[in-house]
Amino acid sequence: MTSRTNETWLNDLRSTGAIHEEALADLRTIIQKGLPYALSRWLSSDDPLFPPLVEEVTQETLLRVLDQLDTFEGRSLFTTWVHKIAIRIALTELRRKRWRDASLDELTENEDAPPPPGLLADPHASPETSAERKDMITRVRRILEEELTPKQREALVMLGLQDVPMEEAAKRMKTNRNALYKLLHDARLRLKKRLALEELSPQDVLLAFEQK
Repeated sequence: MTSRTNETWLNDLRSTGAIHEEALADLRTIIQKGLPYALSRWLSSDDPLFPPLVEEVTQETLLRVLDQLDTFEGRSLFTTWVHKIAIRIALTELRRKRWRDASLDELTENEDAPPPPGLLADPHASPETSAERKDMITRVRRILEEELTPKQREALVMLGLQDVPMEEAAKRMKTNRNALYKLLHDARLRLKKRLALEELSPQDVLLAFEQK
């Protein structure tokens, strides 16, 4: 593994080709080595849930880091900053596992289809909250359909909802891991810009399903 300074990490991750791919692979290894110790208070590395969680958190962390490179201020080691992001994502994912019941296929395939039952099956939600959720699902469905390419939607379904391992997803899509990261990164940027135009944030979407 190449030893890098903070500046080198930033430059390599902003580059293209072999330099970018090598930096991404090294960062992936660093994240996965640190997670077992970092998460030991909440989940044992022997737990069957641990390997898929590590894979999921690693994928999300790499995407988040690429999105937020410009926010790194250099007050710590770059890898320390990355580890903090990974831990926050891991703990958030542990809390949000119940949302895995929703299917992006159902959200995107049919504009007129009713929302997936799992998203609305809250017996304690008020009529107003249920109506807000239905409206939000309709808006999210429309945004996903209009903004993402079929390949981007396919990647989000496999990696974000079906928990397909990165290597298997790349194989099914006849691409490689780094190209798949790039595909997801571009999809996230497009969704982020569109949500901003719609005056929505990712938090707005989540809150629509968390309010009682």
